[in-house]
Amino acid sequence: MKKQLIVIPVIFLLVFCARKEEPSPDWLLDPAGFKSEISENDDFITISNNLVSRSFSLNPDGATTGFTNLMTGNELIRAVKPEALITINGISTSIGGLKGQSVNNYLAREWIKEMQPDSLSQYRLSGYKTGIIEPRFEWKKRPEWMPGDLPWPPAGKRIDFTYAPAGKSPVFNGVKVVIHYEIYDGIPLICKWISVHNESGKEITIDSFTSEILALTEEESAVGDKKNLILPNIYVETDYAFGGSMSSESCYEKSVFWVADPDYKTIVNYNRVQQSMLECRPVTGPAERVKDGESFESFRTWILVFDSWDRERKGLTQRRMYRTLAPWVTENPIFLHLRYSTEEMVKNAVEQCAETGFEMIILSFGSGFNIEDTSAANIEKYKALADYAHSKGITLGGYSLLASRKIDAKNDVVMPEGRSPTFGNSPCLGSEWGEEYFRKLYRFFEYTGFDNFEHDGSYPGDVCMSVKHPGHEGLNDSQWKQFKTITDFYKWCRERGIYLTVPDWYFLNGSSKSGMGYRETNWSLPRSQQEIIERQNIYDGTWEKTPSMGWMFVPLVEYQGGGAAATIEPLNEHLPHYGQRLANLFGAGVQAAYRGPRIYDTPETLVLVKKWVTFYKQHRSILDSDIIHVKRADGRGIDAIMHVNPAGEEKGLLMVYNPLDEPVQQNMKINVYYTGLKDIATVTENGGNPEKLNINRNYEIELPVTVAPKSQSWYIIK
Repeated sequence: MKKQLIVIPVIFLLVFCARKEEPSPDWLLDPAGFKSEISENDDFITISNNLVSRSFSLNPDGATTGFTNLMTGNELIRAVKPEALITINGISTSIGGLKGQSVNNYLAREWIKEMQPDSLSQYRLSGYKTGIIEPRFEWKKRPEWMPGDLPWPPAGKRIDFTYAPAGKSPVFNGVKVVIHYEIYDGIPLICKWISVHNESGKEITIDSFTSEILALTEEESAVGDKKNLILPNIYVETDYAFGGSMSSESCYEKSVFWVADPDYKTIVNYNRVQQSMLECRPVTGPAERVKDGESFESFRTWILVFDSWDRERKGLTQRRMYRTLAPWVTENPIFLHLRYSTEEMVKNAVEQCAETGFEMIILSFGSGFNIEDTSAANIEKYKALADYAHSKGITLGGYSLLASRKIDAKNDVVMPEGRSPTFGNSPCLGSEWGEEYFRKLYRFFEYTGFDNFEHDGSYPGDVCMSVKHPGHEGLNDSQWKQFKTITDFYKWCRERGIYLTVPDWYFLNGSSKSGMGYRETNWSLPRSQQEIIERQNIYDGTWEKTPSMGWMFVPLVEYQGGGAAATIEPLNEHLPHYGQRLANLFGAGVQAAYRGPRIYDTPETLVLVKKWVTFYKQHRSILDSDIIHVKRADGRGIDAIMHVNPAGEEKGLLMVYNPLDEPVQQNMKINVYYTGLKDIATVTENGGNPEKLNINRNYEIELPVTVAPKSQSWYIIK
């Protein structure tokens, strides 16, 4: 038996060298004391939740005059900028802001009252109103798939600043602009967007807009030009997010831009090209026509402020943001990717799901399912199968490919010279084919009662120069119109409880799940290698995603090669491997696409599957909670992750995996700070007898760990 003493540190900002008697409240452990409020004082108004605040001048015009990280005491902005920029009917103007700041390195309070409105602006602040946060769209919850009930909309405050035309140009007469803000309880997060209300008596065109402009204090100063400057310690995301990627970073280039500030003449950077200003705007358009009596609404921008540079703490903060803004991402059904769509195979799969505790069936790619076939016979077939699945408590849905396919010259996107579609080919969602495709989707779901949808190759942002497509006028409005087409559909699905898996960052528009770690060739590797890589992908994929936000893949049958060495069928002949995959996935709270014709083939296989499904459902609340990254799998020794939930009955669940051919015994130092425990941790190994362990001054427990060869052990922490 291999015996070692190892120390696996998990380092956090708030792991103190000496325990304080009464430490300051940590909002990540208990957010209850950080309520949103709005206060007005001496021509200024502030939105705050004791974690972050944003202040605005009311006179002589509206402007952001403070944006403060209250957790660290740092002021984030160094200069006043317009609240927004907008171009209507070809004429551009700023909205709000003040002029007269002497230098842009910092913003002294006494300067603000001496500053004046922008004399070139076509608008002036005319008033504001406050209220509660309203839902962006409706959400039909599936509480049986969630670790707990989450509020929708999130709790917090809203403030709307109205800007009226100043009468300088007839283009803007009768066109009102409103700047909207939201601040949320218990998280250092602020939202902003703009709306334009046309009461001019004529149609107008919103050619372009910039909805957020912040001159932020630089995190790093460099005299020379650097490619990878450290940016301010905030995270910015919008719901105008797409790009054919499974990472939030892919959203940046679509609507979030770090640019040089032309007014910053005294910056240290010699060429004045340092990215010291944040702008949020679409790359193209929107070129949106707004009729008299109607309104236009921009995308929304969220700014999340960090209190630390620690990677784990920043990840926990970002994951809290998604639970707040898109709580449907916590829905985490166990699903089978069914390889065949015949009536017999679907009914057999329904029976197996009901027997094992699986909760969802997705009719897979290559199964013969075609959602675009809206013939009466096809719709009746799948309505009957959906009814049968529902009678057994199982949801039924299917797969459809949208982008990365070619239709024909008439309906494909027409790209500008020198540019190609993201996936090589793509139909235009505003073409005749695109409009008919979405009509078919709406009809199919309405009639059949299907309640999940895997939408592959979702709209990645390709523009289209065609002037003949009915859904857009030309290049400038093509991206905005296509994005609205797909997100309107996703919101419609969410309102009806239709679960969405989409391999792109559409979470804020209704999607629940994207890829966790996704390299298709990995599932053609030998089974033993897939086991290790799977745990690596989960470890790497849960820094910014909650466990429920990502899917993995289990090739029950061959997938893109690899032959018998890569696949699990016949299942009963590979029970140790099948069991390890189930332990990897359910132990991480990550669901996989188990792609094949069945879940079990013998009584022994059934017992194995039910064991791990039962384990997951018994501990669902903690297993769907955040992952603390303890040790990444490397095939040389044990690897480990720990789930934490300070608000739960089970505060933590540690999974320790042994890939070796021999047993391992180790003493592990595990940091339990994010469980919320302070003095004593009660630990239960593999469902056995509980043992009380002291928590030291660094929030660590010393845990003796024993793991059998090619196996795992799990520990409940209370």
